[in-house]
Amino acid sequence: MHSKLDTSTGSMRTSLLKNVFSYDNLVHAVSGAAGSVVAMVVFYPLDTARTRLQIDDHRKAKHTPVVMAEIAKEEGVLSLYRGLIPVLTSLCCSNFVYFYTYNGLKAIFLGHTGKPDALKDLTFAFMAGVINVLVTTPLWVVNTRLKLQGIKFQTEKYREKKMPKYKGILDALLKIAKMEGIGTLWNGTLPAFALASNPSIQFMVYEMVKRYFQKLLVTKDLSGLLYFVIGAIAKATATIITYPLQVVQSRLRAGYNKEERSGSILSCLKELLRQQGAKGLYKGMEAKLLQTVLTAALMFMVYEKIAATIFRIMGYNQQQPSI
Repeated sequence: MHSKLDTSTGSMRTSLLKNVFSYDNLVHAVSGAAGSVVAMVVFYPLDTARTRLQIDDHRKAKHTPVVMAEIAKEEGVLSLYRGLIPVLTSLCCSNFVYFYTYNGLKAIFLGHTGKPDALKDLTFAFMAGVINVLVTTPLWVVNTRLKLQGIKFQTEKYREKKMPKYKGILDALLKIAKMEGIGTLWNGTLPAFALASNPSIQFMVYEMVKRYFQKLLVTKDLSGLLYFVIGAIAKATATIITYPLQVVQSRLRAGYNKEERSGSILSCLKELLRQQGAKGLYKGMEAKLLQTVLTAALMFMVYEKIAATIFRIMGYNQQQPSI
């Protein structure tokens, strides 16, 4: 009796490990990380414009190309790419963790025969998002600090704020932990948990629309252009729904305002409403939509094509539970 139970338990453990540490998950994670890096390199100046608009209260909300032109004129063209290397490092790590976790959860709970649906997609994506936040938030806090280092703020209280100089990711991690407390490295975690709903909504919409076109066109392998369009639709939907939380998250991570840095999500939202009104909650959304929609669309396209190519080269014919 015990022998059968032990054998069954051992078999389940082996099966679980195979589903977690699998070639499938590694390919999806590497492909997702590579796709995100390619997309961010292409559209990074849009992210720079978005960050400035979210944090610099006195910078007027203008169309994204105008903001980019102003930054280039005031600080030089290269300022549009300030902090690119830390961003790419953080993004690569974050997307590797996210894609690996997401596909690992699908493999564990659905296996290769379970039928996906919108609710399962949403649940797995949210769980992956929470795990990703816990692991990678310190990288994103450092990322925001490095991106804002040496810029010319139009907001007077930020312009007068003396922030330490960081030499790179590791130096910033150590200085922030030493000077502001290790908990500061997880600033913005609460809104980040709430923002796990962003990729959750994005992945759910992406899967739904992708499955629709796969059935409509009677093929699993869609064109690169169609993957681009589907990714854009999914990200636009998620961004519009969750944007106010993204504004709060950026301000918490920047660390320029002590009240905001130590405040709650609700208090930050109230302060924003008091200072700037409802428009403050959506300041920079045009830049955010341009940046995230285009970046996500290109990322999904590159991801799908890289993963499909790797599986094809390796002669791996099993149908993959793609994201």
